[in-house]
Amino acid sequence: MLRALDVATSLGATLARLGVGVRVGSLGRRPATPLELYEFEGCPYCRKAREALCMLDLEVQVRPCPKGGSRFREEVKRRGGKYQFPYLVDANTGKEMYESDDIVAYLFQEYGAGSVPALLGPGLLTDGSSIFACAFRPKLGIRYRAARAPEQPLELYSFEGSPFCRIVRETLSSLEIPHLLHNVAKGSPSRAKFVERSGKMMVPYLVDPNTKTEMFESAAIVDYLETTYARSAD
Repeated sequence: MLRALDVATSLGATLARLGVGVRVGSLGRRPATPLELYEFEGCPYCRKAREALCMLDLEVQVRPCPKGGSRFREEVKRRGGKYQFPYLVDANTGKEMYESDDIVAYLFQEYGAGSVPALLGPGLLTDGSSIFACAFRPKLGIRYRAARAPEQPLELYSFEGSPFCRIVRETLSSLEIPHLLHNVAKGSPSRAKFVERSGKMMVPYLVDPNTKTEMFESAAIVDYLETTYARSAD
């Protein structure tokens, strides 16, 4: 896809959700350990869970589960009994759950102010706009492409509403690469620590402990992921 079209369609997806996932909301207590989310880009219901995590400034271990993937989909079936996404695991409370609306409500109850924002609440407005947002990026991040698994999970500094971060997350999803997602949306108290590490407030920012690589720029990150982890199908 041409770079200008790639960015424009990703921006369209952000606008379709009226900017949800761009700024943090009211924050509650902080979990001791990152949550785990089994999901894939291009799923409108997974989007809702990621938006909630972003608004609540929560770190999450992302286990990508694209269609045709084998690394994490079976684990969801084993843990919950069926292939359904998103699937949230919170080791801090012992909770594991399906259903995006239940996940969103749980996250705001445990780690927010309790009430769910209107644009993330159950109903046609949230689901319809999330499905519409996915229409801007059809097929991207949905299906597995052959790739080798990293020995250690990568790290991505990102926020859900950024069109540039979305482009990187789609590649991570398609290649089924696990990563620790650091949400640093506007207003995030995590931004100061991020700037201290990276030198500036700019996302996406990828950290690969397997190769000691750290880098900005979505196009460069995608190229790096493709070169380092993608492989020709057998």
